[in-house]
Amino acid sequence: MKIIIYGANEMGSIIATEFFEDHDIIVIDPNKTSLDKFNNLDLTTICADASNINILKEADIKSADVFIACTNIDEGNIVACLIAKQLSDAKTVCFVSKKECRDSLRAIREEHNRNYALYIDHVIWPERLLVHEFLRIITVPDAVDVEYFSGGRAKLLEYRIKENSVLLNKKLKDCQFNEETLVVGLARDEELFIPNGESEFKLNDKAIFMGTPDALDNTAAQFFVEDNNIKNVTIIGGGSVGYELAKSLENTKLKIKLIEVNYKRCEFLSQELKKTLVLNGNGTNLELLEQEDTGVSDVAICVTNNDEKNLLCSLLTKQLGAKRAITRVSQAATASLFEKVGVDVAISPNEAAVNEIKNRIIESHAGILATVERGLAEILELRIKEDFKDVALMDLRLPTRAVIAIIERAGKIIIPKGQTLLRAKDKLLIFTKSQDVGTIKDFFK
Repeated sequence: MKIIIYGANEMGSIIATEFFEDHDIIVIDPNKTSLDKFNNLDLTTICADASNINILKEADIKSADVFIACTNIDEGNIVACLIAKQLSDAKTVCFVSKKECRDSLRAIREEHNRNYALYIDHVIWPERLLVHEFLRIITVPDAVDVEYFSGGRAKLLEYRIKENSVLLNKKLKDCQFNEETLVVGLARDEELFIPNGESEFKLNDKAIFMGTPDALDNTAAQFFVEDNNIKNVTIIGGGSVGYELAKSLENTKLKIKLIEVNYKRCEFLSQELKKTLVLNGNGTNLELLEQEDTGVSDVAICVTNNDEKNLLCSLLTKQLGAKRAITRVSQAATASLFEKVGVDVAISPNEAAVNEIKNRIIESHAGILATVERGLAEILELRIKEDFKDVALMDLRLPTRAVIAIIERAGKIIIPKGQTLLRAKDKLLIFTKSQDVGTIKDFFK
């Protein structure tokens, strides 16, 4: 697949690094110094402005499969995508940072069909993806990841094994989980493996479960969630993420408190947010945090634009007594470090954006529904062919470790056991390590 990336910034670098090994990549940027970072990668660079029609012709946009505009200038991204759309059949992906730009492009999309000249295929606002990630995790107490499948009839939950966990040092075979709950993966020391009955839950492991929502909720209540009653949420940082998050949470019954250092921004937030207490102050000010009782927060969410400040705010709120600290980080690599030093969940908007591009655009044909544990594992959707002969799951000899977690048959969800029969036309949701996706797909061919 030929992919043209306009923008050699951090986002462009992450995308190029993710896909250059398997795809033909061209990176365009007017700054030669920014392009120098790609010298050790097997890809092509063009020092120019991709909003120039001649430059896109030089890059042979007609032969491109995907065009991604991810510079820091929304208007430049939009113009480049519109030109690319006029010159080619490439799927266009436009990154925006302003809500106004996203809303305008969405309005065009809703009012006109795909043949309309001003149509951009995918508009990505990383901050909005980040808000969606936060909301999923906030609404499920103590979970570090939450995913929904099959129209909400199947679910993935991920929990960390803590010192007081009843599962600590127990073998999987000795744990009495709900029969519609499967342990599909264990993440330990930044590695992931598919467990078996002899696998033990170790301190700080992240256990990944799949099953029906009711079964997983029961499992969570039995083994992980100490207090299911979330009442108070503190948000530190009133930028676009903090604002969107507070606005979404106002639809719940939660008490929301937002701390923002910029006074003028506080005025805007106070006018727009009707059910949120907006406070003007620095989230790293321990005295302020104590005065405003942030220690009683069930969840503290740090979403400033500064990683170091987010880390400090998270650790301070935890020290004061907040039950959970969830924070924004710029890069996935930083997220792992944050979680090691005490942050409960760290999420990167860049990582969320790359996953969106990978699963919905670049590799949409691969049937990957979700990426888990920062790319270590994936949920693969496959449909069994019509000439397949019935076979019990226990007799299926997969070529590599994987878990068939969900069977969708005739509109029903089945959580399989060893004796469960796999049948022609079944839709399977399979949990496997990312490097084994191709092997699993080939097996079912």
